[in-house]
Amino acid sequence: MEHLFTPYKLKGLEVKNRVVMPPMCQYSVTNKDGIANDWHYIHYVSRAIGGAGLIIIEMTDIEPEGRITDYDLGLWSDEQIPALARIVEACHQHGAKVGIQIAHAGRKAQDTEQPVAPSAIPFNKDFKTPKELTVEEIQDKVEKFRLAVGRAIKAGVDVIEIHGAHGYLIHEFQSAFTNKRTDEYGKDLAKFGKEVIRAVKREMPEDMPLIMRISAKEYVDGGYGLEESISFSKEYKEAGVDMFHISAGGEGPIAAHGKPGTHVAYQVPLAREIRKALDVPVIAVGRLDEPVLANAVIGNEEADLVAVGRGMLRNPYWTLEAAATLKKETTYPTQYQVSFPN
Repeated sequence: MEHLFTPYKLKGLEVKNRVVMPPMCQYSVTNKDGIANDWHYIHYVSRAIGGAGLIIIEMTDIEPEGRITDYDLGLWSDEQIPALARIVEACHQHGAKVGIQIAHAGRKAQDTEQPVAPSAIPFNKDFKTPKELTVEEIQDKVEKFRLAVGRAIKAGVDVIEIHGAHGYLIHEFQSAFTNKRTDEYGKDLAKFGKEVIRAVKREMPEDMPLIMRISAKEYVDGGYGLEESISFSKEYKEAGVDMFHISAGGEGPIAAHGKPGTHVAYQVPLAREIRKALDVPVIAVGRLDEPVLANAVIGNEEADLVAVGRGMLRNPYWTLEAAATLKKETTYPTQYQVSFPN
């Protein structure tokens, strides 16, 4: 039976275990230039030392206006590549594979003077009203996704994740709750996402997997549910997605900040159903911080990889502790071996 410390392979990506550090914004860029700094280096490399199989670098934006805040990472310039390459190389030295989440915040860009969206609907009364994108501007965003992914590959990442969840730009297009357009991008809600997928695949090596993070369910009146997310995920798979990272919420409060995200493993059923319906590998996420629980998700074949967010924020060595708890073999840093069981 497979378990949390069984190696995993998808196309050219081989990870030593099933533990993923999911992308979590640090809001720690110091000069508002989108360039990673020493905080980001220590933050990610410590989790590699701590045993994570796959580390996905936080939401990294395709243009300055696409950031949630001015303190987010970016890949709209070649000047941003070296700092990320330094992080990737160091994580590799400690046995972790590295991905990066490429994104645009859309109407949830808080610090930009004029946010953009498929339709001119603000996120809430505290957010600016976004400008409705023209078709030409939409095509520009597709191109910027492609260019950002090209820079990520130059930085040496092993896998790309496209952010189609949590109420950001791709999610806004795929939801009838936020997309009120009457043109081709309103008639086919998955069109923008599919165009982004096809564009970035042209930049990626053939054996490099493409992950897409989706919100499988919206927790707002008039939002979509699992049936709709299975439908658009099928289209995304056909366009080139190799694995889905299953989250929820974003058009209202992200579920982790309120009901129903108050119990452990609350999103695992969503991951399980999409995995089954599409016959596609998935990453499960959402209060999976207990090693026995995370291990059960893999052993019960509900997901292929397990993302541990808050648990890994609290403890960079979560993966090493999990191996000890589960009595599974893993590689401990030589300097730390004395503190772990043989």
